[in-house]
Amino acid sequence: MNRYPLWKYIVIAVALLFGFFYTLPNFYGESPAVQISPARASNTVDPALLTKVEGMLAAGKIAYQGTLLDASGVKIRFADSDTQLKAKDLLQSQLGDGYTVALNLLARSPAWLTDMRALPMYLGLDLRGGVHFLLQVDMKAAADKSLERMTGDIRSALREQKISYSGVNRVGSQLKVKFNDADARAKGLAELNKSVPDLDFKEETDGGDLYLAGSLKPVALKRLQDYALQQNIVTLRNRVNELGVAEPIIQQQGNDRVVVQLPGVQDTAKAKEILGRTATLEIRMVDEEHDVAAALQGQIPYGTELYTERNGLPLLVKKNVVLTGEYISNAQPGFDGQTGEPAVHITLDGRGARIFQQVTRDNVGKRMAILLIEKGKGEVITAPVIRGEIGGGRVQISGRMTTAEANDVSLLLRAGALAAPMEIVEERTVGPSLGAENIQKGFHSTMIGFAAIALFMAVYYRLFGLFSIVALGVNILLLVAVLSLMQATLTLPGIAGIALTVGMAIDANVLIIERIREEMRNGNSAQAAIHAGYDRAFDTILDSNITTLIAGIAMFWLGSGPVRGFAVTLCIGIVTSMFSAIMVSRGIVNLIYGRQARLTKLSI
Repeated sequence: MNRYPLWKYIVIAVALLFGFFYTLPNFYGESPAVQISPARASNTVDPALLTKVEGMLAAGKIAYQGTLLDASGVKIRFADSDTQLKAKDLLQSQLGDGYTVALNLLARSPAWLTDMRALPMYLGLDLRGGVHFLLQVDMKAAADKSLERMTGDIRSALREQKISYSGVNRVGSQLKVKFNDADARAKGLAELNKSVPDLDFKEETDGGDLYLAGSLKPVALKRLQDYALQQNIVTLRNRVNELGVAEPIIQQQGNDRVVVQLPGVQDTAKAKEILGRTATLEIRMVDEEHDVAAALQGQIPYGTELYTERNGLPLLVKKNVVLTGEYISNAQPGFDGQTGEPAVHITLDGRGARIFQQVTRDNVGKRMAILLIEKGKGEVITAPVIRGEIGGGRVQISGRMTTAEANDVSLLLRAGALAAPMEIVEERTVGPSLGAENIQKGFHSTMIGFAAIALFMAVYYRLFGLFSIVALGVNILLLVAVLSLMQATLTLPGIAGIALTVGMAIDANVLIIERIREEMRNGNSAQAAIHAGYDRAFDTILDSNITTLIAGIAMFWLGSGPVRGFAVTLCIGIVTSMFSAIMVSRGIVNLIYGRQARLTKLSI
């Protein structure tokens, strides 16, 4: 009656082995480390760099415990944080600005566990330490940037329909189009309402001048702001991923803010550098109407900026941006098919392709400047003469560029451009020592709760109480193993979820034991009471756990950040507690009592 078939014991044994091996890496802890990543694609990550770094550390008499070379860079493990800081200062001074040297933490798991893909859980900022930023998106700048782009759209639309106008200027938050007569203005209003639907145009008269004043529609402004926020989040995530920071948290907060958490990174300055390294492309027309010599003397014409080409020659470039990097769908390094020089091959999206084709068609014989904007500074990559109309959405930029630079530029362009400037309004650093203290407190709280429950169960329910404690231990083992296998990020709320799971998991065992005691009081035999206790308590256990699981799923679906971390551990804990309370505990009971045919008494 109370005997398990062999396959059930095999399932339990496999689950125990799984739990043991996938929980084990979490007990090895982490050691202080330094991570070296290339700040530019011209600086490569290869065995030669690893050998160079090891030589620098040996010359500086700084002991290290191990090195690792992977796609994201070189990582060196140290015995303590003091040695870590000394190594960081030494390597940064000798490697220079070409490499990013950041403080980090690395797992101490042995290689044989790593080969099994048994990895420790990622730890959140509150447990591992790291840096936290709250960034404010400048929505006004996003709107201004959109208006600048629409200026070109208005000119293109009016030129295509051959509608005469005197000029387009931005005045505050409006775009004003000047016309010479009322008939042209009426035609312009009809065309612009159709071709630039995001602007609300109204007729205005100033003296004898006729205008169309266009303002962003509220719906378009809201859509623009949402796009700017989401684009910035994508850009930041791409940038951080390119530099190999493990498990970053980059998410929206409110309508115009972004939270960035980089666990394990202890260097705030380097974290800012990671966030700031975004670039975009701007295509503008060269100002060939004014004298460059006068501009060098400080007489820069209105609407024009002075740059220097890569060959060292000065160049006047119009401020009006014809095309921006937001129209880029892909960028790959390559070579110029005619000269063989390194180049970057850019693919534009549909709208960008149409704009570029129009610009090249209207400016044959003129020079067009391609600028790379990074960290607020612009650099003229090349300024070729437009030989003819260019269609198809494929653009090539080249000019005094090395292969490494072509790789670097394409990487930055793929990562994307910030749709609007951002300002850091809050920053804080959580030290690894504070993280270790949080882990210790969380571990102790869970263990104290476990010990208190174990003492109560052993005293009140005797041997069956001990069976429940073993099942509870298996539950924690499986819960941590599943979280490790999922590579979930554990935070303090997650530890709270584990502690709550410990308390909830014992409820199922209490229900089963009390049901067995009730069956024995009703006169059933010990074996019949065990069988009936597990079978009849199952429905109650299932109902209570399903209702809690629904609440956990709702928290995960609707919550964010810490709430979701709590919900994940709670939901997984419910599933593992069902397995351990019903299958594992009954397996133990069946092993002890199942073969005793004349069982008359239970230690319960």
